[in-house]
Amino acid sequence: MNIQKIFEDFNSLNVLIIGDVMLDSYIWGAVERISPEAPVPIVTVKKKDFRLGGAANVALNVASLGAKPILCALIGDDEEGKKLIQRLDEGKISKDGIVVSSHRPTTVKTRIIASSQHVVRVDEESDKVVNAQEEHDLLLRIEKLLPSCHVVIFEDYDKGVLNTSIIEKTVALANRNNIPTVVDPKKRNFLSYKGVTLFKPNLKELREGLKVEVEAANQSSVESAVSQLKEKLSVSGVMLTLSEHGVYIDFQNEKIKLPAYAREIADVSGAGDTVVSIAALAVSLGLSPQEIAFLSNLAGGLVCQHVGVVPIDKEELLKEALGLH
Repeated sequence: MNIQKIFEDFNSLNVLIIGDVMLDSYIWGAVERISPEAPVPIVTVKKKDFRLGGAANVALNVASLGAKPILCALIGDDEEGKKLIQRLDEGKISKDGIVVSSHRPTTVKTRIIASSQHVVRVDEESDKVVNAQEEHDLLLRIEKLLPSCHVVIFEDYDKGVLNTSIIEKTVALANRNNIPTVVDPKKRNFLSYKGVTLFKPNLKELREGLKVEVEAANQSSVESAVSQLKEKLSVSGVMLTLSEHGVYIDFQNEKIKLPAYAREIADVSGAGDTVVSIAALAVSLGLSPQEIAFLSNLAGGLVCQHVGVVPIDKEELLKEALGLH
């Protein structure tokens, strides 16, 4: 594996990311007293920040790896939507695929952090399925943008942007253009991703999606569930992330289990976004299952060392990959 060349080749890729975007809002403060109105802490605000989340965080990861992300998603016709567009502009991320809808709000997840403790999260969102007009507008953009891309990522957060119709039409279009498709699934559409190239659930999603009991430490139950999933969806490959137990991939007639690398875990949020980003780039370059799993596993662990949702640092990942290879 020529890691240096792989990382250089990332720079020539265009990636279409379809899914649920959101704004991650952070409020940092200090707790010095309890409210007299209820037994809850009073947080004195010191700092606020807005970051790209959901499929937009996948776009940030893709950009951090040197590739060009093209985001296709719905946002609301609201102030939060404008903030999200502003963050896309700051990150120089294409918004050619963004559809503004007057029928739903922009998804915002506000995390309140006091004295390094995550106190509470407040979600403002709608998870209703796209209406006919929204679906039409999204498909128009997908049809226009997909042929110039090297890989498609479905980033599903169950917020309603992806439905069976959009998934099926996009997969059919990608297959006609010989463009691989990689999926980060959630519960609602779990069994709708038929015929994709690589399907990347975590253990919780696999259990919920197949309604089976699988233990990460029981390799035979993992292999059996993944085989069942591959058959049910007619997908080329499945890469199952197993948190502290590493990653298991069943792809191109190879079945490989890699352990997680020992490291200090600060925050697991956003790790799945990083894993699907690097897996998609690796698939589009035609890398082997071993290489896909190795780089994805390594990247997912690295971002867990940082607090909050942060994209992967390409130089840090390259240095660690070179050191281990």
